[in-house]
Amino acid sequence: MNRNWLGGTLGWLWLIVVLLPIYFVLITSFKSMAAYFGSNPVVPALPPVIENFIAVLEADFGMYLLNSVVVAVGTVVPLVIMAFMASYSIVRGSRRVFNPVRNLFLLGLAIPVQATIVPIYLLIIRMHMYDSLAALMLPAIAFGLPLSILIIANSLRDVPKELFEAMDIDGCTEWQKMWRLALPMTRPALVTVAVYQALLSWNGFLFPLILTQSPDKRTLPLALWSFQGEYATNIPVVMAAVTLSSIPIVVLYAVGRRYLVSGMTAGAGK
Repeated sequence: MNRNWLGGTLGWLWLIVVLLPIYFVLITSFKSMAAYFGSNPVVPALPPVIENFIAVLEADFGMYLLNSVVVAVGTVVPLVIMAFMASYSIVRGSRRVFNPVRNLFLLGLAIPVQATIVPIYLLIIRMHMYDSLAALMLPAIAFGLPLSILIIANSLRDVPKELFEAMDIDGCTEWQKMWRLALPMTRPALVTVAVYQALLSWNGFLFPLILTQSPDKRTLPLALWSFQGEYATNIPVVMAAVTLSSIPIVVLYAVGRRYLVSGMTAGAGK
């Protein structure tokens, strides 16, 4: 058995590159300002301090966390439902009608968010939704649909047609086939879309910056930005805020990680 020493060495080097920033964030969050500027930046502080985390929690961190959760859930749930139903219509519908619709959705992958921020801002203003959490959900849903439909549609193509034919014999309607057969069979793809879009929503900065202005409507990325001072920045406090804001999304990824690879590769062989 030949071992790939070069590949293994490169893999370990890449792991170190990935873990080093995480290690730096964690050890810095447990340092005081004096220890941060007066000690080696890669050496943990002894003893560690928790005052940074206390300062973050006292700075309305709970409100920002709740706003991010509301925006993430309000984006992911309708997005997954709409993408699933659209994907089912594309895969199971008439090619003459639904292929152009699929191509229209896929065109959305070529449109950068930054190029549409001005018309989105004007639409939100005219809909009287400016400075609300709903204003952050609608654009995120719109930009998340193309990739979500691509992933779910590829997964639906892997479902054997014989299963749909068997349900036809039993007299099931298309609605029953969609929810009783297609939904369970595409669960990995649905979890993949949910986790990926939750990550995008959780880390979103541009829409909260442009479409909100009130402090009580800030999400976590915008709140982290607000921790910067005019003349100086308390780096350990910022690192503590980054650590706390990363915990929910790390937990979400840990729960859904076993579905990610299977969901992303669905339909790859066709």
